[in-house]
Amino acid sequence: MFTPTFFNLFLVGMAILAVLVFLALFFVDAGYGKFYNPKWGPTVDNHWGWFLMEVPVFLAMLALWWFSDRRSDLVRLVFLLLFELHYFHRSFIFPQQLRGHSRMPWAIVAMGAIFNTLNAFMQGGWIYYFSPADQYPTSWLYSLPFIAGTLLFFTGMYVNVTSDGIIRNLRKPGDTAHYLPQGGMFRYVTSANYLGEWLEWTGFAILTWSWAGAVFSLWTFANLAPRAARTYELYCREFPDELDTKKVKRIIPFIY
Repeated sequence: MFTPTFFNLFLVGMAILAVLVFLALFFVDAGYGKFYNPKWGPTVDNHWGWFLMEVPVFLAMLALWWFSDRRSDLVRLVFLLLFELHYFHRSFIFPQQLRGHSRMPWAIVAMGAIFNTLNAFMQGGWIYYFSPADQYPTSWLYSLPFIAGTLLFFTGMYVNVTSDGIIRNLRKPGDTAHYLPQGGMFRYVTSANYLGEWLEWTGFAILTWSWAGAVFSLWTFANLAPRAARTYELYCREFPDELDTKKVKRIIPFIY
């Protein structure tokens, strides 16, 4: 069943689903964070919600690596470390940094966990099972795609982490007011944290030079761009005198 043909069809299906999700999210807000909606049903504390949503991909990728006969391959091990670096932060560090105890719908947690697990099969499946055995010789580590992609990956991670920090520090303890994030890449987009995450996975797609990576980059944009658009609309209403709409875009500086 798990043949290269099946894997390629899986990637095509995930790409098509990403486009459908992209379109749907312009009409339906994922009900967490600033767009929390009780209509999404039972909830969990957001610290636990983020952990339960992100940790499956961290564990699934480790399992795919461990059971592969390519687990000692140097280049593929570097890919694993980069991938797991992001998800270690998202699973074990980011949830603990959250201030306050807002609620996250279990439905959002479940959908996120399912997608993250499928993504582990996309990336881990390609890297450890379906890519040609000689796809990544040691010389790949100083190839142009690897160097350029790695630089973009770490640039995106820096933007993502620092932007999350700016958002996290907008309020003082006990404050429930809303503020417009400023500084860093927020000078150019209202969802700089989303921009950073998208850059990370675009970088990963480049450094692995894979269709699996490209599909995940597409998924990241499909999931985050509509939410960035809704965030932009919200900020336009809440901060009409502070938000420079001629300069500040939604998720792609100077473009969108």
